[in-house]
Amino acid sequence: MADLLDRITLDPAVCGGKPCIRGTRIWVSLVLDLLASGLSEAEVREEYPALSRDDILAAIAYGAEASRERVIAVSAGTAV
Repeated sequence: MADLLDRITLDPAVCGGKPCIRGTRIWVSLVLDLLASGLSEAEVREEYPALSRDDILAAIAYGAEASRERVIAVSAGTAV
């Protein structure tokens, strides 16, 4: 996972310090939003050809790490 996370940069001078895919101005949150909205990896890469498969995996890995640090409030669901 550390190798994947090396693909993410946080630079106050780039995109206001938001986490981006290294060498791009593509936000990690954008990649995660696209995947969450139902786009496949291939569709994301079609929209953003600068991204590799590992870049997308890096965004997912970053999101997983971030979720360990912060709890996001969600509505309580019904147990199935």
